[in-house]
Amino acid sequence: MLANANAMDPWTQTIGLLGPSSRVEAAQQCVAPLRGTARGADKRFDAAVTLIDRPTSSTATIAWRDSTRGCFGDQVWRMARARASGFCAMSGQAIHPGDAVYKPNARPAPVNAEAMILACVLRDAEIL
Repeated sequence: MLANANAMDPWTQTIGLLGPSSRVEAAQQCVAPLRGTARGADKRFDAAVTLIDRPTSSTATIAWRDSTRGCFGDQVWRMARARASGFCAMSGQAIHPGDAVYKPNARPAPVNAEAMILACVLRDAEIL
């Protein structure tokens, strides 16, 4: 017989922690749509993108979590000029060719190689 019939087992407690309050915290993270192309078809991806560090003025260490493209806990991104139109992975803002952006290191090519973050958005995230 249980000593306290009202006590919850650890699994039930864990599930309770994943309730609405955890969803609110998750929603506060920078989650924005990223437009990518898969075999020429237009497709939207949702990614949680977080600035971890700025090792230099032209690099950033990014945490990328995406249910379709995987997770990168400490991916290095480098400053570049956008060559194509797209959307900022952190803010969802439009990116136009020539805009200052950060992109994942190209070698080896990651699955999120087409992703971009506007330099001004990353600068604002650094201040926070």
